[in-house]
Amino acid sequence: MPAITMKQNIIGFLAGLLVLAFASLAVAGPLAAPTEKPILTISGKIEVTNKDGEAQFDRPMLEALGLVTVETSTPWYTGPVKFEGVSLDKLMKLVGASGERAAVVALNDYSSEIPISDFAKYNVILALKRNGEYMPVKDKGPLFIIYPFDSMPELKSQTYYGRAVWQVAKIIVK
Repeated sequence: MPAITMKQNIIGFLAGLLVLAFASLAVAGPLAAPTEKPILTISGKIEVTNKDGEAQFDRPMLEALGLVTVETSTPWYTGPVKFEGVSLDKLMKLVGASGERAAVVALNDYSSEIPISDFAKYNVILALKRNGEYMPVKDKGPLFIIYPFDSMPELKSQTYYGRAVWQVAKIIVK
């Protein structure tokens, strides 16, 4: 009987170590440096960085997080459009965002402040693709904040359309 107890203790100890190891990676694991030209920089109140206190992402890094699809109508296109991108809620958790607002800045310096709570509440994505194609800068790319406008009547308003920043270059967590 004592051999089984000792074996159970060792297995329990090793299982505990594994849980701790995976939990530490999930909460604040290291963020690799981009291997291609960065298309997004996140700064401000974040815990996980990879360059000079910022989190920089290239396209492959964003895609590696897993793409989510949102099909919705928008004021900018005729009919429903299929967007593919990264969950902004997931992205904020990855960088350890601790603020309440995100200032989203476009390539042309247009900016909009978005409550970070919107990201989970409305399943907002940072779209990389529209109808299966990467979006060029001349047509709202490379990144576009997309709300599922058709999912709730409240989202079909100027408030949320104004938060749908295109040509996103930076997110500053405040």
